[in-house]
Amino acid sequence: MTVDTLFDVTFPLVVPFWALMILAPTWPVTHRISSSPLIVLPPLAVYLVLALPRFPALWAVVSTTDLGLITAFFGRPDGAAILWAHVIAFDLFVGRWMYLDSRERRVHPLVMGPLLVLTILLSPVGLLVYLAIRVLSGRPAPGVPAGGRPPVASETR
Repeated sequence: MTVDTLFDVTFPLVVPFWALMILAPTWPVTHRISSSPLIVLPPLAVYLVLALPRFPALWAVVSTTDLGLITAFFGRPDGAAILWAHVIAFDLFVGRWMYLDSRERRVHPLVMGPLLVLTILLSPVGLLVYLAIRVLSGRPAPGVPAGGRPPVASETR
């Protein structure tokens, strides 16, 4: 497959997972599918197909803080496709966590739907907004006392 083709298929590979979390958040199948971290495997597979043949150059770039080197590598079509697959996989992983956490905390799906769309587009902004909602809602996850942390095993005996 060409770099262009791999770039083009990366986002469509994750659309079904995002669609389930946004459009069918209370459907038990959505929870079952989203509960597995393996949903990020499709874009990670694209990442590996792109990155492995270019690994020495990629390693040289990611193990430095040289903006020129980073710009030169990720400014090429193969570098941009690698970065895109990386971003798509991690955005989905973050969105998956937000979805699962919001279900535990009973954050309304009408709040989470637009927030997950924001996370698809600008994941750091979506995550920051979700973290603010999480703090402001004051709703701990089940099993966590209102004061904060769950008890450790030695405290429950």
